[in-house]
Amino acid sequence: MAAQYALAEPAGPAREKAFQEALDVLRDRRDEFTDQGHVPRDYVRLLKRAGIYRASTPSTFGGEPMAPTDFLDRIEQISAVDPATGWVASFGSSLTYLTALPLEVQAELYADGPDVVYAGALFPMLEAEVVEGGFRCTGRWQFASGSAGADILGVGLKDPSDPRPRNAVIFPDEAEIIENWDVSGMRATGSNDIKLDGVFVPHERTFIRGGESNVDEPLYRYPALAYAAQVLAVTGVGAARGALDYVREVGSQRTSITGGNRRGTTGTFQLGLARAEARLRSARAWFYETTDEAWQTVLAGDAVSDEQKVLLRLATSHAAHESRAVVLAAFDLAGTGAIYNKHPLQRYLRDALVPPQHAMLQGGTYEASGALLLGAEAGIPSFP
Repeated sequence: MAAQYALAEPAGPAREKAFQEALDVLRDRRDEFTDQGHVPRDYVRLLKRAGIYRASTPSTFGGEPMAPTDFLDRIEQISAVDPATGWVASFGSSLTYLTALPLEVQAELYADGPDVVYAGALFPMLEAEVVEGGFRCTGRWQFASGSAGADILGVGLKDPSDPRPRNAVIFPDEAEIIENWDVSGMRATGSNDIKLDGVFVPHERTFIRGGESNVDEPLYRYPALAYAAQVLAVTGVGAARGALDYVREVGSQRTSITGGNRRGTTGTFQLGLARAEARLRSARAWFYETTDEAWQTVLAGDAVSDEQKVLLRLATSHAAHESRAVVLAAFDLAGTGAIYNKHPLQRYLRDALVPPQHAMLQGGTYEASGALLLGAEAGIPSFP
């Protein structure tokens, strides 16, 4: 591969400085990313410098896998500035999936360094032509978030032997990116379509999403599908944090458009802010609590139990839905000015609406969790 994938600053103060610099640049450029509809490659490079894209690369291949709580906290901080960029950065976790590939294939992918950006477009799962040595793939796949800055791509194939998607790993020069991401929320994710026309993918460069890992390191024993839901939900948590910070630090200092007292002096504002703050902190605390409990189980060398997995998924969906409610509460508190497109809360409002709409976080995941807690069937494939 021509690109260089060894970009992260050394762990410690230098990497922390790179992370803070990336946040500062994001504050200056987030409107640009929204306007152009994607996070550009030069900014992805800053995220690489901050270690985001080696956070799930196996240490075997030079990575520095982060504990889930630490990685989620990073994504939350990014999302408090710009949730859509947080969504793109969240796929720094997606290399956990690639550990299901044969070790020799993983070694090839990381040959130029561990800071690799993977963007997958799993659905719809399409049938590929089975040919000698692999698959010939033709079709069009949706929701390739972060594909504009990706080093490798993935598409979803039907597997007759498994209900989960079979992922085929391809390279950007083998694909056409169809720029059709015409949305309001999470616009800067650049979740465009991927189109392939007869691309050959060797069988060994495919894997079952959520399949058994070939790397024996702690992160790859953490529930992969739950983690995939968590990194998306935490962008909503960041959005809620950003919205409440705005309302508290900026919005409450302004006089009413009608000339009345500052909004922050009213009981309605004070009560609304306090309730929203309590709501967010409660959901966030449970989200991280279940994460830490599962992670400690992994570190102890034990398997994460089915009930722990259910609670992970339930706390994750809850965090996404509560975060959306908190952003809506902040919008109410901000008053009439918040209706304008350029108002700071519009970013958080539009983006916070998206995570609870995702298939892994929709309302049905509450029902599935309840069913499993009662010993019934989840009714959702591969859940939890």
